[in-house]
Amino acid sequence: MHLKDQSYIGKIVKLHGYKGGVSLYMDVSNPSAYVHLKSIFIELDGIFTPFFIKSFKIKNKGFVALHFEGVDSEANAKTLIDKKVYIASSELQLVDETRFLGHELIGYKVIDQEKGDLGVLVEVLEQKGNPLFVVDHNGSEILLPVFEGLLISMNAPKKEMLINAPEGLVDLYLK
Repeated sequence: MHLKDQSYIGKIVKLHGYKGGVSLYMDVSNPSAYVHLKSIFIELDGIFTPFFIKSFKIKNKGFVALHFEGVDSEANAKTLIDKKVYIASSELQLVDETRFLGHELIGYKVIDQEKGDLGVLVEVLEQKGNPLFVVDHNGSEILLPVFEGLLISMNAPKKEMLINAPEGLVDLYLK
């Protein structure tokens, strides 16, 4: 697998217990959206190495206690400290229509069903009650409010999303 096929979700920061467990800091908006994962990839010496998850327990403040198959000692687990963790981009999913998985969508091409290619998502401003997509449109910024019905579809392998922007909003930026 290549980096373009992967989405960064966090970093292993410390050991968890003495039987090979690790603590993963998940750099995502909603760690509980990932409890379904069966495996992850850890970048070891530039190679994306799959690790199969035995247990996934959400802690607090974005931390998850993980145990992997085949990692059953403190010595084995220590080799994973400070390593970046990825999932296959195809594993990305929406929490629901209005709560996106934050930075996981950064770099996606944003295509409006009416106006076509708007540019690339460069930031998600997660403001209470009014999250915004920040889209780079040829060096200019387009701000899109995130609401139910904005996202029509998402193609994770192609890193594209089809949206339905509010009528007239995109025109304000394209003038």
